[in-house]
Amino acid sequence: MPELPEVAGLTAFLGRNLLGAELTKIQITSFAVLKTADPPYSALEGRKIVGVERFGKFVSLDAEGIHFIFHLAKAGWLRYTEQPSQTQLRMGGSNIAARIGFTKSDGSTHVGVDLTEAGTKKSLAVYVVRRPLDVPGIATLGPDPLSPAFTEETLAGILSTNAHQIKGVLRSQGVIAGIGNAYSDEILHAARISPFAIAKSLDKDTTRVLYESIESVLGAAVSAAVGKASSELKDTKRNTMRVHGRAGQPCPVCGTTIREVSFADTSLQYCPGCQTNGKILADRRTSRFLK
Repeated sequence: MPELPEVAGLTAFLGRNLLGAELTKIQITSFAVLKTADPPYSALEGRKIVGVERFGKFVSLDAEGIHFIFHLAKAGWLRYTEQPSQTQLRMGGSNIAARIGFTKSDGSTHVGVDLTEAGTKKSLAVYVVRRPLDVPGIATLGPDPLSPAFTEETLAGILSTNAHQIKGVLRSQGVIAGIGNAYSDEILHAARISPFAIAKSLDKDTTRVLYESIESVLGAAVSAAVGKASSELKDTKRNTMRVHGRAGQPCPVCGTTIREVSFADTSLQYCPGCQTNGKILADRRTSRFLK
């Protein structure tokens, strides 16, 4: 799933390539992907892209006051081409959920963007709205962890009354925007905190370390992503992971074998040596430790 760093990279990439371009054609291949009806998506055609902005994991293209906003969900991605196809897409005929054509400001260069989604569980979402806050998922976002307004005190306030496990707190978009499964694993590893630790149990020193880890892990990942083409971002993310997706491999910090806890539709990875004082977390939702 694309998370804050990859979405920041996509936003920067689209800004470099689409600002000033005219949106000339849009095709939606599934009614399920389009979550809004007013204004109609056809209203985007003929408008220029005047801004590209990130909201958590959402990307917004501002087409002179009408916003094309998308969320790539778990298996979605963006494909950019300077040789766009003119083929009319069939409804439900491919993994392409939406295709958008643009003419750059020189009037002769045509580019295209496809939003694609792999697998059978379709969650990619597109919104056409007058204001980004008209998208429910944006209106309910928590603070952005890379915003200057997100301070150590902000994080302490979030944790102080939260009785949930810290892994889930970091992933909750209504609490903190943009962090998902992969970067929550990386942040907790950097902070040396168990993913099962209860948020409100973290003391002041641990909260400070967690805050610094959020800033350093996300900051480094954004720096690695911004400047990359959309086609390079998945590999960039994969290459920066130290524990996520690396179960069975040695921890790069202490050499302990990285472990995994599996759930119904996801999993987490952690280092027992760095994060749980050598204890192995039970691979069940209801258990704290397997002794």
